[in-house]
Amino acid sequence: MKKHNFSAGPAILPAPVLKEAAKGVANYLGSGLSLIEMSHRGPEFTAVIEEATALTKELLNITPDSGYQVLWLSGGASTQFFMAPMNLLDAGETAAYIDTGTWANKAIKEAKAFGNVEVLASSKEQNYAFIPKGFKVPKHAKYLHLTSNNTIFGTQYQRIPKSPVPIVCDMSSDFLSRPVEISNYGLIYAGAQKNLGPAGTTVVIVRENLLGKVNRYIPTMLDYRTFIKEHSMYNTPPVFPIYVSMLTLRWIKKTGGLKAMHRRNKTKANLLYTEIDTNPLFAGTAAREDRSLMNACFVMAKGYETLEKDFLKETEANGMIGLKGHRSVGGFRASIYNAMPKNSVQALVDLMRDFAVRKG
Repeated sequence: MKKHNFSAGPAILPAPVLKEAAKGVANYLGSGLSLIEMSHRGPEFTAVIEEATALTKELLNITPDSGYQVLWLSGGASTQFFMAPMNLLDAGETAAYIDTGTWANKAIKEAKAFGNVEVLASSKEQNYAFIPKGFKVPKHAKYLHLTSNNTIFGTQYQRIPKSPVPIVCDMSSDFLSRPVEISNYGLIYAGAQKNLGPAGTTVVIVRENLLGKVNRYIPTMLDYRTFIKEHSMYNTPPVFPIYVSMLTLRWIKKTGGLKAMHRRNKTKANLLYTEIDTNPLFAGTAAREDRSLMNACFVMAKGYETLEKDFLKETEANGMIGLKGHRSVGGFRASIYNAMPKNSVQALVDLMRDFAVRKG
């Protein structure tokens, strides 16, 4: 039976990437050795990390004179919750945050250890069902922190707010899913395990002139400048996740780049949201103008709540994995990241239609 992987993360990866990655684990480029047992400072892996960096810059149109550095780090996005303010926010200074969900809330908590945090807007009282708008960013803030896509509640910034201060953005769950104007950001970070590769590496893109302006001591392994100087190889980097990320970056380029990826993602999301909106048994949970192209969250419609378990059983019986909503919100969550084929989304839509005919 074909499996349709709707898991929120670690998430689906392109089939050709998995095939090539498996070959590299067994015998890298005919060397007789696995990539993951080679020296990370040898020419084989050096070429991998250099290509991964170059492809990231190419896909995001990061020019050599722009001042941005691409880093490959460990610790996941959760480490960036404190690493970013540790490097950018001095004691007594203020950072502005927008609270759009669980991950934004965790980032707020960590930043408070390094300076003042001003939460400009929050959608918490409405169970994070929308992206706040109309807030004013204070010029005295050191930076504005956003979470571009919210996996748990299914919301996403469709437009990045204008800001008089640098924007720091957690893009973990929509990184490389659409074009990005890099000059709008001071720092971007993203865990790999949604659109890029397996869990284990985190991409950080930082404008170098923002660094070195805090007075505190920064431990060597938490200082971005350490990894800029050493080209992300101060210590042993997460070799296999970076290798798979490099293969995925190749795949994104080969399939048309970020504009083409965005078109495909919109097509898949529109297919699913149209069914959610027209099927009498289901209802969306996020404000329509803020719906995520990556994570479609929905529930059984009013009066049909008792059918939730039945529908989940049918999805599993039909090879659809990972559709149960996050434990904090319930319902369903279809994660339709870059590598999710349209025919898998169509299979879910077909099942929803058939379920409504039989149970409605």
